[in-house]
Amino acid sequence: MADTYKDLMGLLDEQEKWRASCLNMIASENVTSGSVRKAMCSDFGHRYAEGLLGGQVNGLQLFERFYQGTRVFDRVEAIAMKLSEEIFSAEHANIVPISGAVANLVAYKGLAKYGDKVSGLSIPAGGHISHTKVSSAGVMGLNEVAYPFDNEEMNIDVDAAKAMLLKERPRIMIFGASLFLFPHPLKELRETADEIGAVVMYDAAHVLGLIAGGKFQKPFQEGADVMTASTHKTFPGPQGGVIMCRNEYNKKIDNAAFPGLMSNHHLHHVAGYAIACTEMKEYGEKYASQTVKNAKALASALYEQGFKVLCEKKGFTESHQVVVDVSDIGGGRKIAESFEEANIIINKNLLPWDPLDRTSNPSGIRIGVQEMTHVGMREPQMKEIALLMKRLAYDGEKPEKIRDEVGNIRKNYVKVQYCFD
Repeated sequence: MADTYKDLMGLLDEQEKWRASCLNMIASENVTSGSVRKAMCSDFGHRYAEGLLGGQVNGLQLFERFYQGTRVFDRVEAIAMKLSEEIFSAEHANIVPISGAVANLVAYKGLAKYGDKVSGLSIPAGGHISHTKVSSAGVMGLNEVAYPFDNEEMNIDVDAAKAMLLKERPRIMIFGASLFLFPHPLKELRETADEIGAVVMYDAAHVLGLIAGGKFQKPFQEGADVMTASTHKTFPGPQGGVIMCRNEYNKKIDNAAFPGLMSNHHLHHVAGYAIACTEMKEYGEKYASQTVKNAKALASALYEQGFKVLCEKKGFTESHQVVVDVSDIGGGRKIAESFEEANIIINKNLLPWDPLDRTSNPSGIRIGVQEMTHVGMREPQMKEIALLMKRLAYDGEKPEKIRDEVGNIRKNYVKVQYCFD
């Protein structure tokens, strides 16, 4: 086992070295500050804190635990809850979910029953698998109905959606997506939700950091009852989940989370998330603003280089994502794989007009700029990256040549910004 141990430790070092030399542009990833990493490696990672909500001290929520030894963690979680409620204008926050998909499962368990319908986007239109019967919704016995989607606008067709909702009457109306360029029409469909008695759920997994920085939309002010999210995409925390809600739903959400679906809730994640909350409260507006600027700059530069970037007439994007139709140059799989050879890490992605059986080689690619923004890149670097992508995709240059240039760009951007470190 000594040799295996050495191999594993070597793989850890290999991963760190490799990804530090890459342009990491997966839309669902980010890199954390040193302080968040410290929390993730802290003693909290060894501990349990099962229990229920208790009283308050100095305005912070404390807990009645089933285990001893939690007096320090109680204060950490209380701070994390309070910051979540402040940053996102939420009446109640629960940090028990250990992923965004589990946060969605908590919402389903707390707010729906077996056989109910949920409305959301189809997978090709950008809906996450946890919104459908193939994943979390199916685990709870829920049946999804898809919103009509406007391919030109890359958004929900409001008028057609109203008609569908009045007919199907889902118990939960889900907004938010994995392919997410523009804010969703919460305000426009809130009245319909009231008419059919639906709970409005906003899955903010991809845009939580942009919401925290005030640069996307404001779900609770616009009509959401519940907001779920993962905490490691545009929000620069550790991998995990969070769910927030209006007070009228807090007991149902809390009971669904614990003891309904989870026991221990990964205390080191909560500590890291709390630190990320302080970073976002201090620096979130600047970080989110630069993220959107970078996405627009990259999209515009790619468009100028001849790529079929979606939604040119709408300014391409209002989020961290850029979406490109590459069906005329080999498809998403070919492009994503060739980019990886050059150390540009993106992902292939279905586009709304793709059938599900094109998953292995869909029409599109999805690019996220949040991680490179987090290490300090700005608009000039986005233009450089677009040119490298064009040389790979259209000019046929060898990936190993581009890889050297990627390394030269990346070596100047290794330190995490927008944090207290």
